[in-house]
Amino acid sequence: MAGEGGGRRRFALQPDEPVASFALISSIMPREAGRHPQTYRTAFTITLVAALVAAIFGAMPIAVLIAAFAIPIVYITYLYDVNLWEDAPLTVTGLAFGLTGLAAALFTALWTGLLPLTTTLRGPNGDLLGGPHWGTFLILAILVPVVGEAIRQVGPVLLASRPAFDDLMDGVTFGVVSGVAYACFDTLVRHWALLTGGLVEPQPAQFASLVFLEGFVKPLVMGTATGLAVAEFSGLGKGYDGFTPRYFGGVALAIGANVLYSTGIYLLGYVGSPNVALPLQVLWGLLILGGLIIRLRTVLQTGLLEGALEAAARAEQPDETELGFCVRCEMPLLPGSAFCSACGVSMRARAKSPAMATSAGPTAASDAPPPQPEDEQTPLPADESDVEEEK
Repeated sequence: MAGEGGGRRRFALQPDEPVASFALISSIMPREAGRHPQTYRTAFTITLVAALVAAIFGAMPIAVLIAAFAIPIVYITYLYDVNLWEDAPLTVTGLAFGLTGLAAALFTALWTGLLPLTTTLRGPNGDLLGGPHWGTFLILAILVPVVGEAIRQVGPVLLASRPAFDDLMDGVTFGVVSGVAYACFDTLVRHWALLTGGLVEPQPAQFASLVFLEGFVKPLVMGTATGLAVAEFSGLGKGYDGFTPRYFGGVALAIGANVLYSTGIYLLGYVGSPNVALPLQVLWGLLILGGLIIRLRTVLQTGLLEGALEAAARAEQPDETELGFCVRCEMPLLPGSAFCSACGVSMRARAKSPAMATSAGPTAASDAPPPQPEDEQTPLPADESDVEEEK
């Protein structure tokens, strides 16, 4: 296994899957990957089919409602199944879903009210209402992704800073919940006209692509990106890492992914007819999502390695002994180890950390015999001391 390339490594949550694969359930629902992932896979499939069927027959209010709430409901059910809220369901649901959803609805209503294009760039006859505009582009592709990501970070960061929720996988999960909550209420506000307009003339390709894009691709892009950033806030090792350069790098990655997504969606909306533009937008969204999923699986793999090393370290030393952590990769150190089991760095070269010195055993400096005090003389052999006494 260790000799295989990085792209062919086995995913620790599902050994029959490589790390670099587009496996959705084992990525965004890591705590259920080894038990019954088929349940959630079936739930996603049923809701997707129901939304697409409603869209194909022109029942857009039903299609938009199913698409907006499908992933959030399934994900909240997942939280309940794995008891991720640690007997604090109102706190977790309120901060991870409710707070983000309310802020998303208010922000989306604000910017869509100032920018009068909410659901389409085309008139009733399908003709373009105009070409791309710099002002509109800056709002849709820059301002909205940046402010939206800031909104999505608030609830998960507050949760991940609590001792009960400082695990890396908890941070990922809270980030995904926040992302799908934002996408849910953003979809409701931006497509309010379709939600309240009743039945429309069926346009299968156009409406099905719109529902799939807004109800499934967008929430997964936002949720995965936010989950990656909050994972860096939780970090490795004991407790949460907090506002470190790695966290801000994760936030920058999340913003960059959303900027790319929004830019592609905006510009592709002007390509050809709606029957061409919307499928291209879906394809663009899936490409962004694929890259985010692979990155997320790599982060989870690192977190699982940390958990395994920590469990092994605690099994080999008393509970009251403080665990040592590698200062290079922050993975737990096994007692008496001369090298980090994760990154391979020598502990003898990094003995300045008290916790590390405790866990890593003697250092290079301690291998040498202790110096003798100056006032103590090395005793002479017995025969030579007798000679000295006679003199």
